[in-house]
Amino acid sequence: MNFIIKLILSALSVIVAAYLLPGAHIDGFFTAFVVALVLALFSATLKPLLTILTIPITIFTLGLFLLVINAIMILLADYFVPGFTVDGFWWALLFGVILALVNGIFDAISRKPA
Repeated sequence: MNFIIKLILSALSVIVAAYLLPGAHIDGFFTAFVVALVLALFSATLKPLLTILTIPITIFTLGLFLLVINAIMILLADYFVPGFTVDGFWWALLFGVILALVNGIFDAISRKPA
C-alpha cells in the first residue's frame, strides 16, 4: 500500500514538473502514473548498473554525472510511454531536477507527524 501511495505522489510530481516546464508535456494523470512507474522500475534496475559503469566520470564530476543518468532515464521514459514527451536532453535534465525537488517536498510533507 505504501508503494502505491509513493507512486501516486510521484505521479503528482510528474504533473507538477510538466506543468512548470514548457519542454515537457503529459496527457493526463494516468500517463503521469505510468511515467512514475516506469521511472521507478528504471531506478531499481537500470540506474544502479549505469552508476557502477560510470563511477570514474561520476567521481571526476563530483557526482554531477548522476544528473545525466537521471536525464537519460527520463528520455527513455519519453521513448517508452506514449503521451509523455520531453523536447530534448536539457529539458530532461531540468525535468529530473524539478522532479527530485517536488518528490522531496511531497516526501517531507507525507512524513510529517500529525
